[in-house]
Amino acid sequence: MEKITKKEEEVMNLFWEHGPMFVRDLVDCYPDPKPHFNTISTMVRALESKGYVDHKSYGPTYQYFAAVSRDEFGKQTLRGIIGKYFQNSYRSAVSALVSEEDISVDELKDLISQIEKQ
Repeated sequence: MEKITKKEEEVMNLFWEHGPMFVRDLVDCYPDPKPHFNTISTMVRALESKGYVDHKSYGPTYQYFAAVSRDEFGKQTLRGIIGKYFQNSYRSAVSALVSEEDISVDELKDLISQIEKQ
């Protein structure tokens, strides 16, 4: 799937949090000053063309919904980060987390134990 912008990711977060919505509902989710309807509509259509959003027709109006789950998006994003910054080496990524103490050795052992049980 194509990458999305930070603003498009904000829209996706709204779909994941609130479920299916019309563009006017999305605009209402924003604090003041609210973005213009056409701006949000353009972002939603871009997300749809990238495969992240789909719609259901109600006459001339569309209700949009996330076509990709937050979990699926997270996994895809992680794969991209590991590919871009760790030369596709998951081992290097985990090693960096351990060396920066973002994950402890005990947590890593628990993770290994969970994987072995699968």
